[in-house]
Amino acid sequence: MSKIKVTLIKSTIGCRSVQKATVEALGLKKIGANREFEDTPALRGMLNKVKHLVRVEEAE
Repeated sequence: MSKIKVTLIKSTIGCRSVQKATVEALGLKKIGANREFEDTPALRGMLNKVKHLVRVEEAE
């Protein structure tokens, strides 16, 4: 499986509680925080809910 890098680029202040919970479940706490994940359909669904808050890149 390929890996993707997810970076939080906007604050969750003013977002719906579902979006805040999704960002928290991804393990992103501060703006600029990033994590690497296996590219799965479940993860893609989570990222689709918060696509305006995160940047998604292919990891090396």
